[in-house]
Amino acid sequence: MAMNRVTLGNSEVTVNPLGLGTNAVGGHNIYPNMLDEEQGKALTATAIDNGVELLDTAFIYGPRRSEELVGEVVKEKGARDQVVIATKAAHKFLDNGDTVMDNSPEFLKQSVDDALRRLQTDYIDLFYIHFPDEQTPKDEAVGALQEMKEAGKIRSIGVSNFTLDQLKEANKDGHVDVVQSEYNLLNREVENDILPYTSENNITFVPYFPLESGLLAGKYDENTTFNDIRAQKPNFQGETFKENLRKVNEVKKIAEQKGEETAHVVLAWYLHQPSVDVLIPGAKSSDQVLNNLKTANVNLTKEEVDHISSIFS
Repeated sequence: MAMNRVTLGNSEVTVNPLGLGTNAVGGHNIYPNMLDEEQGKALTATAIDNGVELLDTAFIYGPRRSEELVGEVVKEKGARDQVVIATKAAHKFLDNGDTVMDNSPEFLKQSVDDALRRLQTDYIDLFYIHFPDEQTPKDEAVGALQEMKEAGKIRSIGVSNFTLDQLKEANKDGHVDVVQSEYNLLNREVENDILPYTSENNITFVPYFPLESGLLAGKYDENTTFNDIRAQKPNFQGETFKENLRKVNEVKKIAEQKGEETAHVVLAWYLHQPSVDVLIPGAKSSDQVLNNLKTANVNLTKEEVDHISSIFS
């Protein structure tokens, strides 16, 4: 994979920009009755074999199972020094069956220790607070992770799904290295607030849903129907869906002129945005992993980047 390595925020962790999102590796609660664990392990192994370093998982994928499977693959391959493992925590299961978010120092420290055990490792390269809670001061939450970093249990600190105000509070002492939030060409709100802040503060921004559940990959048309989570998403409804397809077809023209796939051109566009240094496209098969890696070969001119921006302005 011929891409320049990037450093995560102010940490000492460096990584290839194209990683792997692993919610389809053991994420049975996200894809009910759809996942084969051996296939999940195989695609993770394929990623590692082809130069992917950042493996992005989370407690809630499974729950727990994605971390376990990723840990198994890394151990079986003897690849711990080749990979950068990112995981996340915040979800707390109550005795009554409810789930709440918990950012308390005590919970986060316990979550790090639990994740280390599931991942079968003695350090985690990047540990995120997955979602904010309502009650914990965010600088205290990050302070707990900073203690875990000083203890050698984690190497960098991330927050996910935080508002700008929450991010500012979390970064009061300058300890936040990475922010992960939803960002794609159809959902560009972070360009107004989060991205200017991450740029100014040397924080790496990692977008999730970069292809908006496949909509930006150019594979759907007006007759495509959905019977999963996509059926509920506003971007897949009625006239909005048709308008989105029209925009995607404009990008498809650019891709065809370059001899590239639409998805790869879209993914490459993100790497031209301020502080977006890392991508973690998901995959459900080894073939998809290999396909995603073709993004590394896409070179966009400034004119092409600006044109794509204007299509989705």
